[in-house]
Amino acid sequence: MATFTHIDSSSRPTMVDVGDKAVTKRTATAQTRVRFPAEVAEALRTQQFSTAKGPAFQTAIIAGTMAAKRTHDLIPFCHPLGIEKCKFDIVMDGDDAVIECTVAVHHKTGVEMEALTGASVAALTIYDMCKALSHDIVIAETRLLEKRGGKSDVG
Repeated sequence: MATFTHIDSSSRPTMVDVGDKAVTKRTATAQTRVRFPAEVAEALRTQQFSTAKGPAFQTAIIAGTMAAKRTHDLIPFCHPLGIEKCKFDIVMDGDDAVIECTVAVHHKTGVEMEALTGASVAALTIYDMCKALSHDIVIAETRLLEKRGGKSDVG
């Protein structure tokens, strides 16, 4: 059975020591869905995804990128990383906005948390920019789609 990596032998919280790990290319892609009521999705399409606060999806990409770069300031045991790539795709799937955030770095530790943070903050930004239309918007299904590099690959 796997063990928790952020607990030391005395059951105290700790940052993982990556000092002896090899530097490899690490990538991760995370996804979050923003579920709009039908009338909100239609209004966004009609307005080309622009709101009174500005272009919703473009602003979300900027916010998500900023968040991914600062993940170590938000999640206590994340290592600070010099992210080399942070790319977003935001598309409509019916009445849902589907946000994918892909992050890459050459380092001793992975970027799953950075991708998850980027996708999450992008979704929160979309919510903030669209909440004047409805508070029935739902942020749902934040998940890791894929990770490559390091000890194991997922997805």
